[in-house]
Amino acid sequence: MKGLRTNIGLATVVLLATAALAGATTTPTAAPGTVNYVEGQVALDGQGLARKQTGSTLLETNQVLDTGQGKAEVLLTPGVFFRLGDNSEVRMISPGLADTRVELVKGSAMLEVDQLYKENDLSVVVGGSTTRIEKEGLYDFHAEPASVSVIDGKATVYEGDAHVDVKKGHEALLASGQPLKSRSLNKEAVESDALYRWSKLRGEYEADANLNAAYMVNAYGGWYGPGWYWDPFWNFYSFLPGYGFLYSPFGWGFYSPGWVWGHPYYRYPAIGHAGFRAAAPNAGHYAATAHTAGPRMESAGGFHGGGFAGGGFHGGGGFGGRR
Repeated sequence: MKGLRTNIGLATVVLLATAALAGATTTPTAAPGTVNYVEGQVALDGQGLARKQTGSTLLETNQVLDTGQGKAEVLLTPGVFFRLGDNSEVRMISPGLADTRVELVKGSAMLEVDQLYKENDLSVVVGGSTTRIEKEGLYDFHAEPASVSVIDGKATVYEGDAHVDVKKGHEALLASGQPLKSRSLNKEAVESDALYRWSKLRGEYEADANLNAAYMVNAYGGWYGPGWYWDPFWNFYSFLPGYGFLYSPFGWGFYSPGWVWGHPYYRYPAIGHAGFRAAAPNAGHYAATAHTAGPRMESAGGFHGGGFAGGGFHGGGGFGGRR
């Protein structure tokens, strides 16, 4: 009888897992302004946000999201993450796909742009100046004193009748009373900032969730093109490109379901790690780790790291998680 109860319990867990995976692939894509993740003190128009509200909470036109001792991640167009630092405030100006504009009212924010189409008009307003994003990359904004830093990519800053192009490794001081110009960026100072480090970690989690989502689409269906896909293991939206693969400015990879299906192993470089992480949806339980500076290979044939927790799956890396 004990063995029967165990088998029934395992069967129930498998059924629940299958339902969660299938349901994840049919969740409608997130609209620009979707609050994807919060930690600490975060409020929308003065009302506190709990983590369980993420994914279903939308920052709409003229609404304000602010943080105390906390941080927040907001999705803009597919492949674009807006991350708000401690003691900061952002107002949504326009949540349109072709016209996406937010205003950093106070504090700091970081914009990770993994995919940008020529039809996208993506802008951030700070201190009366408007920064238009021209290329995929990583952008850092501060309201006091107002500035924009281009860690990677390219942006054009407009201030009154003046404008200036800001390229990779440069910054511009805004509304300083001085002529608008670009100057070299202290990259070490940026990379030591708490928001940069938090954004880099969020970028890695998003890349792991991408692997989960790509596998789920292949296994259970629900593909409707490039965009945001809900991942029940991580409890936030992940990004899937329409075809092939791309790298984020942090060096993490984002893969389309078709590319994952067509390649038994897929890899993305991990900046700051020993080499490449490799994973294969159909690789069984193969796992090997190189003891040199060469490639690191990990299995995606089973659950790793997180296991089961809290009454359901808990994403400690999901399929092919961390070692």
